[in-house]
Amino acid sequence: MKKTKRLVSLLLCLLLAATTLVGCKKEETLAEGSSAEGTTTGASAEKFQIKLGIWPEDTLTDDVKLHEGYVKTFNETHPNVEIIPAYYKYATDTFVSLAESGNLPTIFDTWFTEPQKLINGGFVADITDELKARGWDTAMNPSIRDMLSKDGRIYGLPRDGYALGLMLNVELFEEAGLVDANGYPLYPKTWDELAKTAKTIKDKTGQAGFCLLAKDGAGGWHFSNIAWGFGATFTLEKDGKYVANVNSPEAIAAMEYVKSLKWDYDVLTADPTNEDWGTGFGALGTGTAAMYIAANDAVNQPTQVNGLPVDKLSIVPIPAGPKGQYSLSGGTPYMFSKDATPDQIKAALDYLEIMGKAPVATEVAIAGMKADDQNKINNHVPVIPRFPCWVDQKVLDAENAVTEEYSNVDMKLFNDYFNIIKTNGNLRAEEPGSAQDLYAELTKVLQAVITDKNADIPALMKTANDNYQKMLDQKVNK
Repeated sequence: MKKTKRLVSLLLCLLLAATTLVGCKKEETLAEGSSAEGTTTGASAEKFQIKLGIWPEDTLTDDVKLHEGYVKTFNETHPNVEIIPAYYKYATDTFVSLAESGNLPTIFDTWFTEPQKLINGGFVADITDELKARGWDTAMNPSIRDMLSKDGRIYGLPRDGYALGLMLNVELFEEAGLVDANGYPLYPKTWDELAKTAKTIKDKTGQAGFCLLAKDGAGGWHFSNIAWGFGATFTLEKDGKYVANVNSPEAIAAMEYVKSLKWDYDVLTADPTNEDWGTGFGALGTGTAAMYIAANDAVNQPTQVNGLPVDKLSIVPIPAGPKGQYSLSGGTPYMFSKDATPDQIKAALDYLEIMGKAPVATEVAIAGMKADDQNKINNHVPVIPRFPCWVDQKVLDAENAVTEEYSNVDMKLFNDYFNIIKTNGNLRAEEPGSAQDLYAELTKVLQAVITDKNADIPALMKTANDNYQKMLDQKVNK
């Protein structure tokens, strides 16, 4: 996919497909613009450890082997550093206790809704000096850098980004006869069409047409994207403070639509209140649901994790609503424990280069990109274009060349998705204020309308609005 000289907006920048990479790092292939302080020639010779919260979970055995290769390469130039695998999944309910007890990994990833909270709480390390020594601070898109900064100091760097689309199980579309003459799925272009398409799939295959999440905050996250198409905006800004707008007529109309998927069309999985981010991919991958809202950075979930053949996955645009068509865009930054020392931070940044996750196009970084894509091929994961959060054209060109070399899918199953997210006005950042609290409140409403055919949606949305406003006043409007 063609890359431009610079990323023209924050939202486009946020679309980075998540990958992990490996290479064989030699001293002569140090990062361009990197300071010697980030290598064994300048770092402390004393022995120390770094805990990698970015280590894969044990079930992804090939991914673990990939990281074991990173460690071997890393120790060629960092023999004094011991890597401690420490798989960590960010969670708002446990993070503070881990941070306050000093048990956070040296490096971990979170969501782009969280950095300012973590910075303000004093939970993460200032990495400005380490980034400036390498020139990585200026390689970062300024809008992303601002999201990860406070008072001119930088506390993180981008791992990847995403834009929500609609994932399809092509096998179910084929079984339902919903493919064109060339075998490509006839996917729904609007939310109204989605309901009808889902009904056809349910009637002809016996499987759910659509997997809706209603268990945790992910349900509210997905619903917010649906509601934007109906004209909803959940958080307004007035006189420098955030104002809840959860019970607008547009948001209520969107919730009424979701209610119809359950009670009028009957196209959802058996119990959406038990569906979360992971089970949704399970339903799509195993063929118990045909459509699921998901993003470019998670194509391994229905395939590698849940067994869907790589050529039977498609990502298409989020359907349009009566008031527009939007793709919720966000991403994942790397951040560092407040207890991390400068030497630990430098070592972790070197590790990112070996993974190919740094803003450099060195020999080691490119080798890492290739190794990661080969690992995807080996594990039947689609190799699709990535949209970095960096502005260095050499890096963009290198990523593009590697992706094209290792592509293992028919891009006609993905092109419409990538085309829509490049159109002006399609990408939309998560709601400002306190997005995670908003999602939790919306999920409560989803649970009510999915379990009670007579649920009073305006009343439920009013309660959600009042609760969200209290949270804004307590946490943000100070």
